[in-house]
Amino acid sequence: EPVAGDFASVRPAAIAQMSMEQLRGCGLSGRKSTYVFELANHLLDGSLDVRTWRRLDDEQVISELIRIKGIGRWTAEMFLISFMLRPNVLPVDDIGLQRAMRLHYNDGEPLSKSEMREIAENWQPWCTVATWFMWRSIDPKP
Repeated sequence: EPVAGDFASVRPAAIAQMSMEQLRGCGLSGRKSTYVFELANHLLDGSLDVRTWRRLDDEQVISELIRIKGIGRWTAEMFLISFMLRPNVLPVDDIGLQRAMRLHYNDGEPLSKSEMREIAENWQPWCTVATWFMWRSIDPKP
């Protein structure tokens, strides 16, 4: 039986067998425990097939992920950036990116999402890399 903190068991089948208490014991809130459980079940029943994602563009992967309750666009973009290492993701809903862009491009004043996208046109096709630099610029300690 999987136990909280047993990271070798972080597979959909193991998660689907865990109780909500065990998931909460891993540091998840009750709501996030439900979301993780639901995600595991979607992976197990085949309604999400990660093997196809390498062939999909970023927006297609995002569309697949946001069908799952608890996964929004920002979470899907973080997945593309951190797990899939997609090179051209611009997470305009990310507070850190918003903060860095307003500091570096707009004298500290807020930017609209469309303004952020316009600035990032110069970063194509490496928006993910630019985002990493933006994040690091406001939090320089690794």
